[in-house]
Amino acid sequence: MGKSDAERRIDSAARLIAAPAETIYRAFVDGSAWERWLPPAGMIGRVEIFEPRVGGRYRMVLTYRGDHENRGKTAENMDIVEGRFIEFAHDEKAVHAVTFESEDPAFAGDRRMTWSLSPAPAGTELTITCENVPFGISKADHDVGLRSTLANLATFME
Repeated sequence: MGKSDAERRIDSAARLIAAPAETIYRAFVDGSAWERWLPPAGMIGRVEIFEPRVGGRYRMVLTYRGDHENRGKTAENMDIVEGRFIEFAHDEKAVHAVTFESEDPAFAGDRRMTWSLSPAPAGTELTITCENVPFGISKADHDVGLRSTLANLATFME
C-alpha cells in the first residue's frame, strides 16, 4: 500500500555558485543547457520538449551510463520526466511540477521543484526544494542526486 500525500516528504539542497543570478537563471530557461547540467552523475539527458514559459511543458529522457545500483523508474536504464512550468521570477526563482513516467505507484504524482536564487558576496546561493517527493525515491539517493545536479550546474557556470 502506498503512502498518502501527507506522508510524502520535502527534500532540499543548496550550493554557492560563483556566478551572478542572471547567468544561472538563463540556464533554467535553456533546454540545451539542461542537457548538460541537470542530469545527476552517472546519467545523460536528452530534452525532447521544452517550452520555458508559465504553463509550458517539458519532457526529458535521462539514461544511466554504465553500471548502476538502482533500476530506472521508466525502464531498466532510463527515467523519463515530464513537467510543466508553474512560475518564473526573473533572476530569483523557477518553479515547476515534474512527474516520472512509470508504472510503479511508488513513483507516482507530481513533485513541486523550486529553484531559488539569492545574491551572495561570492556569487549566488542556489537552493532547490522538492515537495511531495514520491516514496519510491529514497532520501539518501535523492540527496546525492540533488547535490550532484547542483555540482554540475556550478561547473557549467564557473
